[in-house]
Amino acid sequence: MPVITTKDGTEIFYKDWGAGRPVVFSHGWPLNADAWDPQAHLVASHGYRAIAHDRRGHGRSSQPWDGNFMDQYADDLAELIEHLDLHDAVLVGHSTGGGEVVRYLARHGTGRVAKAVLLGAVPPLMLQTDANPDGVPMDALDGIRAAIAGDRSQFYKDLSEAFYGFNRPGAAVSQGKRDEFWLGGMQVGFKAAYDCVKAFSETDFTDDLPKIDIPVLVAHGDDDQMVPITTSGLRSAELLPKATLRVYEGAPHGLNGAFEQAFNTDLLAFLAD
Repeated sequence: MPVITTKDGTEIFYKDWGAGRPVVFSHGWPLNADAWDPQAHLVASHGYRAIAHDRRGHGRSSQPWDGNFMDQYADDLAELIEHLDLHDAVLVGHSTGGGEVVRYLARHGTGRVAKAVLLGAVPPLMLQTDANPDGVPMDALDGIRAAIAGDRSQFYKDLSEAFYGFNRPGAAVSQGKRDEFWLGGMQVGFKAAYDCVKAFSETDFTDDLPKIDIPVLVAHGDDDQMVPITTSGLRSAELLPKATLRVYEGAPHGLNGAFEQAFNTDLLAFLAD
């Protein structure tokens, strides 16, 4: 099983498929690299090298007690990129993974990276504050933590409905997709799952985004119930110097069906541009 060992002794699992320009995928919470399998297979089949890792505490990576915060996630990504000696890479991040990508670029620079893609990503800030009045209230985030502590298995089962928009009228519900989400969630270490709520919701990327001097595709569904587009995708596109905004009408946080196919088309076009 391919892993790297970080400076603090954490083992990070990664997949490495295909050959060509590297495309590095960072997954959302509470999932793992498997969430990107369709896109990793897609880009590897089109002449790119697809790399996807399990964030510390998630999936097949080890579960340290410490380090479940955004700066460390970005540093782990940097160690992976440096270990594989990647250059001219494209970083792709969904949700929390989008925050990881943004923090990596602001913290480690763009010397090894040519482009980035943010899909349903959490930047610039999810939490409701005086400066971000439309953000998610702390009470709601505390509710997530309480649900993880109380019955995380049932919580993940319930969360999958809104995550994929299956609670909307006329939605074609895939029980398999919901089961896949639950399985990914149950592979996250308890401490990592709990700590990551603070990491994805309270990390402020407002000052990071203007520092990113490479082209960035910002892709977001306008019916995202997890990371609402008004305080995330739309705002990120305003703050990024070289952003291209793609809004998927009616799309949820976790893309599926026609929404996923639309993103796949946009991803390949952005890679080839």
